Amino acid sequence: MKRIGLLGEKISHSYSPKIFSLLGGYDYLLFPTARENFEDFFKNNRLDGFNVTIPYKTKAMELCDTLSEEARATGCVNTVTKSEDGKIHGENTDIYGFEHMADRIRCNFKGKKVVILGSGGSSRTVKYVAEKHGASEIIVVSRTGENNYENISAHADADIIVNTTPVGMYPDNGKAPVDLSVFKKCKKVLDLIYNPSRTLLIQQAEALGIDCINGLYMLVCQAIRSANILLSENIDDDVAESVFEELEKEQKNIVFIGMPGCGKTTVGRLLASKLGREFVDTDGEIELEGGFIHEIFRRYGEPEFRKLENEVVRRVCKESGTVIATGGGAVLMPENIAAIRENATVVYLDAPLGSLEMTGRPLSRDRMTLMKMYFHRSKLYEKCADFKVKVSYDPEETLRSVMECLSL
Repeated sequence: MKRIGLLGEKISHSYSPKIFSLLGGYDYLLFPTARENFEDFFKNNRLDGFNVTIPYKTKAMELCDTLSEEARATGCVNTVTKSEDGKIHGENTDIYGFEHMADRIRCNFKGKKVVILGSGGSSRTVKYVAEKHGASEIIVVSRTGENNYENISAHADADIIVNTTPVGMYPDNGKAPVDLSVFKKCKKVLDLIYNPSRTLLIQQAEALGIDCINGLYMLVCQAIRSANILLSENIDDDVAESVFEELEKEQKNIVFIGMPGCGKTTVGRLLASKLGREFVDTDGEIELEGGFIHEIFRRYGEPEFRKLENEVVRRVCKESGTVIATGGGAVLMPENIAAIRENATVVYLDAPLGSLEMTGRPLSRDRMTLMKMYFHRSKLYEKCADFKVKVSYDPEETLRSVMECLSL
């Protein structure tokens, strides 16, 4: 079996091994490599071939003996093979991946003004594709170049925005490279980041009604092209959709939101057990860090509790593949909604008011208070959720409804 893998700097959370496994059970290794060791590993490793990722795609091109036409044109390499005589050949399969990513949201570059955020290797790939498909104007924005983030408003007439920077990428979630409200004509946003699945840039695009896509489909499609090169296989493009759906489903968290006492923890535990996933209760995490919730409310008041809750929600929700139950008031802070939605499928458990448990709930003092709370929060739950599930008196029945809703 051929020895293949990924060469990069910080790659412990790469999805590539899982993708190659889904493509046919192929073993795919990770080789995190410091910058000072990159050239030696690149030239002297015993692999049959490998992929290259951030920040080495442009440096890799310089070290290859031969290059594909696309690699030469873009000035960067992400797929490397070795011939029997030891010659190193570089290809750029990101082009193929990005073209399919754009096609997925019917992004037509012809005659359009394209703003590319970032000037690294991935930016060159995007620029090549935009030029190839007839963009009328292409602006590359960097931190210190002629077109930078201080004067980006000069390009507010952009039709398409592509983010190739790592701003907002795991583990530094919760950031965005630009404010999309500046771009009044923008119709498409493509973010090459795939972890988290909904960066703040993607969430703002959704809120503004702009067609958008993250980089996961690009990753899958370029992996198929890479696998065919590295393994001398003929994997059909048709598998991209099934691999994409499986990977997205597996990597995204499932987060439950809803009123206090609606059964988020109970149903969450049942679902986690059914799926073999880790379960996290944000209220439980708060108590581990700050003491009993009713004591936090009594001694410090609600503002201190909300501060602790925000810290826990941001930390817990940035991970992948977890089932999470949030506190009833987690949606009260916009920052929490953004963090919850970044890397999750969000399920709103909607329970009848009469069924809500009030014992031990600091803010559920009486039925009238609970009713007012429900009418205030229900709109926030609706805004945050991807799916709404009616709660049954039988948790197992609610679980079945959730699993049906999520196609699990």
